Amino acid sequence: MNSIAPAAWDVQARAAVENLRLDAVRESDRQATQALVTELRERSDDFDRCWQQHRGHQRTHGSKRLRHPLVGELTVEYETLSLPGDSETTLVLYTAEPRSASAQALSLLASWTLAGSSTAPRRSRD
Repeated sequence: MNSIAPAAWDVQARAAVENLRLDAVRESDRQATQALVTELRERSDDFDRCWQQHRGHQRTHGSKRLRHPLVGELTVEYETLSLPGDSETTLVLYTAEPRSASAQALSLLASWTLAGSSTAPRRSRD
């Protein structure tokens, strides 16, 4: 099962491929990136179709719908920031609308992180 809600899967997958295409051009280790692209194209017809469109687009902000295995569906807003003097590093900030179910889920996840992994519930192996 993918971690992105089905309704948004096509949009998010296309965005990921388009971002990877941009990274492949900018990446300092192009050989490793090319190996990854080759593997993805061999394993996924969907990825291959998207890659063949030759579209590259950097999304600097927007919304994402995610499905976390412990807290369920989340809707987050994201903003990407390029660091001055470091063209290879991008900081991505994710936030949720205050007092929303997504914000509560993120707070719960953060509390498990702050308290240590021993207090976080274990994911079922079913």
